[in-house]
Amino acid sequence: MTPEEIAKLPYRPCVGVMLVNSDGAVFVGQRRDRDQDAWQMPQGGVDPGEIPREAALRELEEETGIPRDLVTVEAETEGWLPYDLPHDVVPNIWKGRYRGQEQKWFLMRFQGQDDQVNIQTAEPEFSAWRWLPAEHLVAGIVPFKRAVYAAVLEEFEEKL
Repeated sequence: MTPEEIAKLPYRPCVGVMLVNSDGAVFVGQRRDRDQDAWQMPQGGVDPGEIPREAALRELEEETGIPRDLVTVEAETEGWLPYDLPHDVVPNIWKGRYRGQEQKWFLMRFQGQDDQVNIQTAEPEFSAWRWLPAEHLVAGIVPFKRAVYAAVLEEFEEKL
């Protein structure tokens, strides 16, 4: 696909979850489908007819095994935050239908214990997980998502 063709594609509607523990550290998972370090917070697409908050709670459980009764939703981003995929990736993801994603992010406080996290879900997305201090979050993320992560941190800063 040419850069011009990619620029005409829409963004995929998506939600993201900034899950923080009682120490204010952020959950990140190592993606299973990458051959290099690709840590990220839980995220995923919004199903047709689904409201973003419900999508975020569903995605959190699908990716981490954490049910909604173990989290408190504390905030959501005011708007949707877009990011573009690298051009060489676009044809290989989502059948080349999207240029990237626009995401609504939710800040959730984890009320459980670490042993209640289970990334060995029905369709595992992560091979490992850890709690990361918020100030180290942006540096550990793939470059094309860093601006979104910085914006999420800035918007939720007072609640962290």
